[in-house]
Amino acid sequence: MAVISDKAMQAKPGESDVWLIEAGARGEGRLVGRITPAGARSFYYRYTASGGDRVRLLIGPYDPRGDGKAAFTVQQARDKARDLSGLYRAGVRDLREHFQQAADDQRHAEEARRTAAAETARIAELQAQRRLTVRQLFERWRTTELQPVTRADGKRAGRKDGGAYVFQQFERHVFPAIGHIAITEVRKADVLALIDLQKAKGQLRTASVLLGDLRQMMGFALDRELIDADPLASIKKARIVGVAVERDRALSDQEIRLLGKALPAARMNARSETAVWLLIATGVRVGELIGAVWSDALSPEPKAAQARLEALQTQADKDGAKVGVVNLPARTWHLPDTKNQRSHTVHLSDFALAHFTRLAALREALPDSDEPTPWAFPARDARRPVCVKSFGKQLSDRQRDPDRRMSGRSKATQSLQLPGGRWTAHDLRRTAGTLMAGLGTSGDVIDECLNHMIESRVRRIYIRDRRQTEQARAFDALGAKLSDLARGTSTAPNVISLRVA
Repeated sequence: MAVISDKAMQAKPGESDVWLIEAGARGEGRLVGRITPAGARSFYYRYTASGGDRVRLLIGPYDPRGDGKAAFTVQQARDKARDLSGLYRAGVRDLREHFQQAADDQRHAEEARRTAAAETARIAELQAQRRLTVRQLFERWRTTELQPVTRADGKRAGRKDGGAYVFQQFERHVFPAIGHIAITEVRKADVLALIDLQKAKGQLRTASVLLGDLRQMMGFALDRELIDADPLASIKKARIVGVAVERDRALSDQEIRLLGKALPAARMNARSETAVWLLIATGVRVGELIGAVWSDALSPEPKAAQARLEALQTQADKDGAKVGVVNLPARTWHLPDTKNQRSHTVHLSDFALAHFTRLAALREALPDSDEPTPWAFPARDARRPVCVKSFGKQLSDRQRDPDRRMSGRSKATQSLQLPGGRWTAHDLRRTAGTLMAGLGTSGDVIDECLNHMIESRVRRIYIRDRRQTEQARAFDALGAKLSDLARGTSTAPNVISLRVA
């Protein structure tokens, strides 16, 4: 045995492994060099384990320019072997197990470090979320909760416009004042200042809607632990903005007679005039009226018809309308989807049928086409329905004082004023129900005619009969009543008594 040198480690390989063993003190282990037939050169520390076996523990490859870590010079390998001898003399008889344990300890320490780092990052992320501003919270609320989705049970959730209206209101009334404030810093006083400002302007409806939406948004933040407490939890809406007054306006028989005489002089679009009578005769909502389409616009093939309906509804969504199919030969108006998420079929009385027939006569072709428009109430380009709001504006413009006339709008500002005061399109729906009740129609049948959501959950689940026969009778009776009122004649001979169910 001799001292290992660079010359020895750089010798030519043989046909088998060449082992170089450096002399050392007895019982301390030895430095060993190895040259393989392929020319690979490396160092080992050889020692006798506790069981008596000789063990070669790899130190590393040989390199005359070694760094003492990835590769070793002869002297670096010798120093490493001396360190290992120190461990061996200290009583570590199984160096491999010793270093495996050390490696395991290091790995565990590294895992613990990564876990601690991940937890630190999680806490930092949570703290960052807690530092969301009111505007940032709104964006998260809008993308998470306000987007329209259909649940597994087929019911809709979210908001139809994806939160566009709420954003407009917040952009106007909330963000300028508190949009930059961290949600954890928002106080009840900050919100009440916004609400009181709207109340001072007389905008009670805006104040009520803002408060309701802000409470929903803060509830969203509380559920996700973005705030520790809801600053609006103690606010009582009734005390802050008052209790909403339930509108109960319905046109009397006398007012309907007056309306029949006033409409021709109101200089409204012919379709708008017809719309007034159809709202009373069918009790539908304004958005459902505007979304009426003609049955001959659909294919007789069911799948094609369904695809066409879906395409039309996509168009109608932009104008806030609900598509329904008017079938004049069948005397039906079928609404496949409504506000309360169920279908509804209206029986067309002679009165309603006559007005739809009048609408059919006004039907025009689509631009650059011979195909007639599918809409009963088309917009100017006939490709989509007229905007729902435009009909309400026509009624409103004709029920105002002349000095409050809006520029570019109707000059017949008082043409539709009635003795009972201001009335709206939705009041015509209420008028339909009121007239039905006066004709002896039972409340449950009226609810079905108006497509109300049945209050009793048990009745909704177990009573599936929509009372179509009774509905048809009620609509016919209503039509007969309206026919007489519109002509200004006595209704007594034409009242149809219905059996109370």
